[in-house]
Amino acid sequence: MHAINKQVDKPKSNCGVVGVFGHPDASIFAYQALYALQHRGQESSGIVSSDGEKVYRHLGMGLVNDAFSDISILKGLKGQLAVGHNRYSTTGSTMLHNAQPFLVNFKEGPLAISHNGNFVNSKSVRSRLVADGSIFQTTSDTEVVLHLMARSREETIVKRIRDAFAQLKGAYSMVLLTRESIIGIRDPRGWRPICLGRKDGAHFIVSESCALDLIGAEYLREIEPGEIVIIDKSGVNSYWLEEQVERKACIFEYVYFSRPDSKIFDENVDKARRKLGKNLALEHPVDADIVIAVPDSSNTAALGYANRSGIKFEIGLIRNHYVGRTFIHPDQSERDFKVRVKFNPVEGVLKGRRVVVVDDSIVRGTTLKQLTKMLRKAGAKEVHVRVSSPPIISPCFYGMDFPTMDELIASNKTIEEIRKYLGVDSLGYLSLEGMVDAVSNDQKGFCTACFTGDYPLPPEEASNKLKYEDAGTISNNTY
Repeated sequence: MHAINKQVDKPKSNCGVVGVFGHPDASIFAYQALYALQHRGQESSGIVSSDGEKVYRHLGMGLVNDAFSDISILKGLKGQLAVGHNRYSTTGSTMLHNAQPFLVNFKEGPLAISHNGNFVNSKSVRSRLVADGSIFQTTSDTEVVLHLMARSREETIVKRIRDAFAQLKGAYSMVLLTRESIIGIRDPRGWRPICLGRKDGAHFIVSESCALDLIGAEYLREIEPGEIVIIDKSGVNSYWLEEQVERKACIFEYVYFSRPDSKIFDENVDKARRKLGKNLALEHPVDADIVIAVPDSSNTAALGYANRSGIKFEIGLIRNHYVGRTFIHPDQSERDFKVRVKFNPVEGVLKGRRVVVVDDSIVRGTTLKQLTKMLRKAGAKEVHVRVSSPPIISPCFYGMDFPTMDELIASNKTIEEIRKYLGVDSLGYLSLEGMVDAVSNDQKGFCTACFTGDYPLPPEEASNKLKYEDAGTISNNTY
């Protein structure tokens, strides 16, 4: 079987992290939470658990259901503590040895780690550690954290964490596991979402609140930028990293990444996306018959556009949700096959209509170009594209896998040139001001580098984007 073309016209999600403390079914809750966070990573999945004496691990490539295909796997992950991870690699190859959570044993005992984000100086730190004699087992930037913590001469876990992260720059929302504690850490700028929940005396740390909903846990709050949360038998205790900087939460989490039923950065994603669509309708009205979305990530913004414009919302594109990681191509030369296998137009809705197509973002433009051809073939009289974010002109170095600047269509073409390339009757992007207004009144609280090129933390080196394929599992590593 041939892998389906990975040059998809959307940025890839970063990763999803989970931590569970104080429940005899900790690994099962971690497994369920990972299901809810599947959209944040589909390359590999893993869980590490602890019963206070031993630590257990299972890793597998693919989706959560692929990695944990047998209930006996979860039964082998014993204990009342667990951390989990769904991975999409922004740094490091797609191989089983890069699957998380990582697990090591150092002088203080076993330590597991799940990371969502990206360090912008990991290459230089890693080179220094290698020169000093460190031996790395993976190509992931996350492993650097373990080496720094193990080498630290500080005596307490909090001081070791501070020591390690004083040497690292970048985005990180992560969960650590020791034999007797779960630790949540968020970078001082708060780039990636991470929140705290509770159920029946057990505590949970997850990337998005939708994972708490699935397991029936109460949302307590987000972990604050720069906060270290340690959950152990003494309760929930907060400490702080030494660096203090202005918050720069990733605004693209609202535009595309996070699930609409989640609450991130203390705001409901659904509410924010509806306002993105409403602001888009105010900025770029059009005389049309129907509004449709490019499903599924654009559905909510399209509803907001329809509501504010007064144009009827219709289901004009059907998405096939059952396309796996691989698909047999009858003809590898058909460059649009990957679009046709994923989307199909509803001819009865589109024929003879002037159509507004709402999309959340345009990266390369290849998918939308093919969709436009499909809509016209289905009988659409006019096609007007409205985008609920500004043009993406710069790559991201903080945990999103954007193409290079040369591959970003908006960094090389004007809006009119993009319109002609797509073959649409009109094209309108939401302004930067309209986007920020939809999520917050704080114009300075968000990172908008992919839209502006203004990086809050310039990268010291570009990430290694080489990818390789692997398959298999690692199970029952115990310490």
